[in-house]
Amino acid sequence: MARKRLRRFLQQQPDAEIVAECADGREAVAAIKQFAPNLLFLDIQMPEMDGFEVLHEIGSEAMPVVIFVTAYDEFALKAFEANAIDYLLKTFDYERFAKAYRRAVAYLQAKAPQQSALSSLAAYLVDQPNTASSRLVVKCDGRVLFLKIGEIDWLEAMGNYVVLHVGKERHLSRGPFHEWEQRLPTNRFLRIHRSTIVNLDALKEVRPAFQGESVVLLKDGTRLEASRTGSQKLLELCKT
Repeated sequence: MARKRLRRFLQQQPDAEIVAECADGREAVAAIKQFAPNLLFLDIQMPEMDGFEVLHEIGSEAMPVVIFVTAYDEFALKAFEANAIDYLLKTFDYERFAKAYRRAVAYLQAKAPQQSALSSLAAYLVDQPNTASSRLVVKCDGRVLFLKIGEIDWLEAMGNYVVLHVGKERHLSRGPFHEWEQRLPTNRFLRIHRSTIVNLDALKEVRPAFQGESVVLLKDGTRLEASRTGSQKLLELCKT
């Protein structure tokens, strides 16, 4: 019923062409790869793969602008963290659909002139051996962020995404956590938990906890948990 409603509303838009309609997540991935659409209306709870798994499978480079469609408003925050341009709560009416659609079209029109230049700039910087050791290039919601490695306090795995904590700012990036571990210099960053990497320069104190685990305090007051393996790494670091 939601797909029928979307189809009816989209057919009323003179600048819209429906290139595909899919019944589950795997079909959606295949259609996105085949048609490379500009705009994707994506349900969150679907058979085979949910909406967030679809995003992860496609990757940031090939991802169209996304409007999430969901029956549960608790997914709204996560939808925006996944860089969706908007979300529609079932059962949405035409007015709410039109508002989301206009927002997506405006974003596409503003983004188009600068997209190729941003991609070229990011690709150039990533390939430079001298800059890779001092800063990171992070693509986020159509933007290219240039972060000095020393400014990153810690990194947190969140599902298919990685949250970079930079002072009071948080930046969300798509991709496996282990890839970030490989990108960061091992003499400055340490993985203290399966979902946590910390900048050693941001450490203030390590307190023993239960069963070989530890509580790690950062200079800004943040408290992190270190697993037994992470605690052992910290202990070895103190011995050197």
